[in-house]
Amino acid sequence: MKHIIDTPDAPAAVGAYSQATTDGSIVFTAGQLPMTADGELLDDESITVQTRQSLENVSAILEEEGLNTEDVLKVTVYLDDIDSFDEMNEAYKEYFLDNPPARSAVEVSELPKGAGVEIEAVASSE
Repeated sequence: MKHIIDTPDAPAAVGAYSQATTDGSIVFTAGQLPMTADGELLDDESITVQTRQSLENVSAILEEEGLNTEDVLKVTVYLDDIDSFDEMNEAYKEYFLDNPPARSAVEVSELPKGAGVEIEAVASSE
């Protein structure tokens, strides 16, 4: 049965989506932009800062379910410029030190609100 995950420690969903959903064992986060929990968009910051904020949001959502980045199975990273991959990757590694999850990183023509990165994750509680 689907359960909606909602935490005040990550930006609120502002459309027809949830921060995350779970069936009790698998958690699917929505794509997380570089936005603080109080709604400040960090789109003018470096990709390093944007990546860290997006992953902080993912982490906050996982924590709401008693999980952390070690429980992440798969991550998808959307970049508005694939040339920023190395910068994103350096910040990304800070969150997945040991046994990193599977990951895809793709360039898209544009991200919501003009962000440079958006990150979504799939995690397991088992």
